[in-house]
Amino acid sequence: MSSPSVSRTAPWIWTVVILLWPVALLNYLDRQMLAAMKTSMVHDIANFVESTSDAQWGFVLGSFKWIYALLSPFAGFIGDRTSRRHVIGLSLLMWSAATWATGYVETYEQLLWARALMGVSEAFYIPTALALIADFHRGSTRSLAVGVHQTAIYAGTILGGFAGYVADSPTLGWRTAFFVCGIVGVIYVVPLMSFLKAPPAPETPLEKVAPQAALRELLTNSGFLLMVLYFTLPALAGWVIRDWMPAILKEQFGLGQGKAGVSAVLYVQLASLVGAAWGGWQADRWMRHTPRGRIFVSAIGMMLFLPALFGVGNAGTLTAAVMFLLLFGIGWGFFDCNNMPILCQVVRPELRATGYGIMNMVSISCGGFADWGFGVLRDRDVPLNIIFGVFAGLALISVVIVLQIKPKIVSDEFAATR
Repeated sequence: MSSPSVSRTAPWIWTVVILLWPVALLNYLDRQMLAAMKTSMVHDIANFVESTSDAQWGFVLGSFKWIYALLSPFAGFIGDRTSRRHVIGLSLLMWSAATWATGYVETYEQLLWARALMGVSEAFYIPTALALIADFHRGSTRSLAVGVHQTAIYAGTILGGFAGYVADSPTLGWRTAFFVCGIVGVIYVVPLMSFLKAPPAPETPLEKVAPQAALRELLTNSGFLLMVLYFTLPALAGWVIRDWMPAILKEQFGLGQGKAGVSAVLYVQLASLVGAAWGGWQADRWMRHTPRGRIFVSAIGMMLFLPALFGVGNAGTLTAAVMFLLLFGIGWGFFDCNNMPILCQVVRPELRATGYGIMNMVSISCGGFADWGFGVLRDRDVPLNIIFGVFAGLALISVVIVLQIKPKIVSDEFAATR
C-alpha cells in the first residue's frame, strides 16, 4: 500500500528534502571512497598489473558508470510509473548491501562485479529522488530545494575524500570504510520509509505513458535533446575531477594518499555546496522576472568552468590548483541545482524521472569513457594542460547550447503561488 500523501504546506514540502539528504550523502560517499583509496586497494587486490594499472583503474571507475548509465532510463521510467518512495528505499537498501560486500573483494574481477552491482542499485535513486522533490516543490522554491538536496552529494563526496586516511590507518584500512558505510545505509532505510510520504496529488491526474510513447515524445522534443547534450558535456570534466584528482595531486605535488584525497575533494565540494545553494536561490529569484532565469544562472556557472579548467591543467602549485578547483566548484553548483528544474520546463511531469534517466544514461556513459580515456592518456604521458584545455572548450560549447533552450512549461512552476 502506498504512503498517504501530504499537503503542499511549506513545512511538509521541505520534509522530503530533509529525509533524502542523508540518502544523497551516502549515495556519493559510497562512490567517492574508491577514488580516495586507490593506492591501498590496488596494492591489496590481486590481478592489478603495474604497467597498466591506471587503465585498469579507469576501467573499474568506468564499469560503475556504464552499468549505472545503461539502467538509468529504465530506472527513471519505473520512478514515473510506481511509488517513488518505494523505489528510493529499495535502491538505498541494495546499494548499501553492495557497498558492504565491496569490503570483501579479493581480486580485480570481484571488484568489477561489486562496482557493477552498485551501479545497478544506485541508478534508481537520483532520477526518482529529484522528480519527487519537484513533485513537492511546485512553487518558487524548486531550484533551491534541488540545490539543498545536491549539497548532500557534495558533503558525501567530501567525506569520501577522507577515506584515504582510513585506508592509510593500520588499525582500520579500506575494507573497514566499506563495511561501515554499507551498514549505516541499511539501517537508515527504516526511518526513511517510516517518515517519507507521497507527494500531494496534482490538480490534473497524471497520464500513464507507455514506454514507447514516452521515448518517442522525449526524443522528438528539441528542448529535451538540447538538455541531454548540455547535461553531458560539462560532466566529462566533472567525472574526471571527482575520480582522478586525488591521484593527480598525489603525483603532481608529492602528497600522501590522505592529504591528496582531502585536497582534491574538500575545497571543490565545499565550493559546489555553496554554489548549489546560492545558484538555486538566485535562479528562483530570477524566475520571478523571466522564465529563462534558471537557464541564465546555469550559463553563468558554465562560464566559470572556462578559467577553472584552464587553471587546473596549468597549476604549478597545490595552492593554485585548489583555487581553480574552488572556482570550478562554484560553477558546478550553479549548473547542478538547475538541471532538473530546467528539465521541468521542457518535459511534462509524467516524464520527468524518465527524462532525467535518459540524461543520466548519456552523461554517465560518456563519463565512464572519460575516466577510462583519461587513464589511457596518462599512461601515455599526455600533458594535463592539453586534456583540461579540451574540457574547457567543451564548457564553452555548453554555454551556447543551454542558451538555445526555450521553456515550454511554466504553469506547473507557479501553481502553488496562485
